[in-house]
Amino acid sequence: MRIIAGRFRGLSLANVGKGDAGAHLRPTTDRVRESLFSMLTGGRFGDPIQDAWVLDLFAGTGALGLEALSRGADHVTFVDDGRKSLSLIRENIAKCRCSDETTIIKRDATRLGGGQPHNLVFLDPPYGKGLGEKALTAAMQGGWVAPDALIVWEDNVAVTPPDGVELLDVRRYGDTTISICAFSAA
Repeated sequence: MRIIAGRFRGLSLANVGKGDAGAHLRPTTDRVRESLFSMLTGGRFGDPIQDAWVLDLFAGTGALGLEALSRGADHVTFVDDGRKSLSLIRENIAKCRCSDETTIIKRDATRLGGGQPHNLVFLDPPYGKGLGEKALTAAMQGGWVAPDALIVWEDNVAVTPPDGVELLDVRRYGDTTISICAFSAA
């Protein structure tokens, strides 16, 4: 795994191989990440990365959030409760030398509590467990998701967003489905 573009371009991230099913680590491949960020920066969704406050739920290795930071985001908040994931996130932040632009929260993403609004949300829950909708609902109720925030939801099937979230686009890459959504605060 590596950072694809921006100020950390080419930087190798901590190696997790094909992942760790026991730790629910299933890193987004470089190819899928590159396609995703090409879609985000292509203009259809404005410029959601530049100066963004990014919330990376079920952060895993932190690759999605760090890619956004590399491409111009102001800050990334990583949320995960796995010991191995938190260790990998810390290692990758150290490799990027960006600790002052990041926050790590050790917490179950479905039980977030209150927080600061973010305008770009990455949501990459373990597949097939129904945790994505629970985490997104908790984030919205806790004030973590800014009005009109863009939400990037990775799963193995097309998702059904909760009330207040509009599905804008769906793309399939092998066994990965990326759903782009927008939050409309009521």
